[in-house]
Amino acid sequence: MTILLLGAQGQVGQELAQTLAPLGKIKAIGRAQLDLTNLEAIAQTIRTLQPQLIVNAAAYTAVDKAESERELAQRINAEAPAAMAKSAADCGATLIHISTDYVFSGRAGSPRQETDETGPLGVYGQTKLAGEEAIRAATSQHIILRTAWVYGTQGKGNFLKTMLRLGKERERLSVVSDQVGSPTWAKDIAEAIAALAQKIEPSKTASPAQDPPFGTYHFTNSGVASWYDFAIAIFEEAAALGYPLKLQSVKPITTADYPTPAQRPAYSVLNGQKIAALLNRDAPYWRTSLRKMLKNHMLTS
Repeated sequence: MTILLLGAQGQVGQELAQTLAPLGKIKAIGRAQLDLTNLEAIAQTIRTLQPQLIVNAAAYTAVDKAESERELAQRINAEAPAAMAKSAADCGATLIHISTDYVFSGRAGSPRQETDETGPLGVYGQTKLAGEEAIRAATSQHIILRTAWVYGTQGKGNFLKTMLRLGKERERLSVVSDQVGSPTWAKDIAEAIAALAQKIEPSKTASPAQDPPFGTYHFTNSGVASWYDFAIAIFEEAAALGYPLKLQSVKPITTADYPTPAQRPAYSVLNGQKIAALLNRDAPYWRTSLRKMLKNHMLTS
């Protein structure tokens, strides 16, 4: 199987390069090789490669900046996936696309299911939702995987890396405590996507396949935490591993105390029962994955 991996330099993309490797020949493309604002270049890349599977881990993810860069966010998060989906349909490929909890408003008090009504609060969520809708309109051979609160050892930056850096530099920090979600390790997302890919393209030695599991899924690590809870856990686990911290105290604050250009969902918990049933396994607990990730980080940093 030929696999086209887009967004290969991001925190999930770099993990996907590892988890997808056993499944076939991977063509991993990052921002330097393909400008996702160039829709014709996207189409040409897919026409040339003729992959059986396209995995899109690329996105415009600057949530606050998107409020003033709507056109760019729309191009990368909606129009580019639309071009991928159309080209996938033309060559008979399956498209796996990563989406986000930000397609929901975060005003509900129970974990969101795949069929629940969407209602993004800002430009980032609106453009990601538009990308989902464009994919569904262009091809039935798709999997949309919504996830949330992603962190990892790869990529430029994320909440965990920011906390570790600030924990070395400062004695006191303030972290928002009234937004809750499920911190999710990029490696766990990549492993879930690889497992989904195997369901789509089972090996010749596997038992006869059922119908491919196309559609929309939610995947995060299990359990719930606030950003404050996540920060405390990061510092506790890092300290236990001997990470040098200057930090003495972390103060919980409200969203109102830390205004941002983009409004965030207050409740970002996703219901992962659908994918757990398909893969016959539960997602790892978020703190267990945090501990594993930090051990990896200490070994590689």
